[in-house]
Amino acid sequence: MRQCRYRSEDKAHVQHVLTAIAVNLERIGVHLPSAPARQPRNPTALQGFLDWQHIPRPRPRRVAIHPAG
Repeated sequence: MRQCRYRSEDKAHVQHVLTAIAVNLERIGVHLPSAPARQPRNPTALQGFLDWQHIPRPRPRRVAIHPAG
């Protein structure tokens, strides 16, 4: 943030303004409350059938990674 990428005064000013906005948004983000924990979704008909038949559910290929957990 200390070194300007541009040489012209107008472009340097735009970079400084955008950098200040980014810093302020980060500062605001610290004070915002965290999002509430999401409730798990209801099982689909297929998942309900698999549970009813005692068949293990297939593992998902993609797993969401949460920063808090």
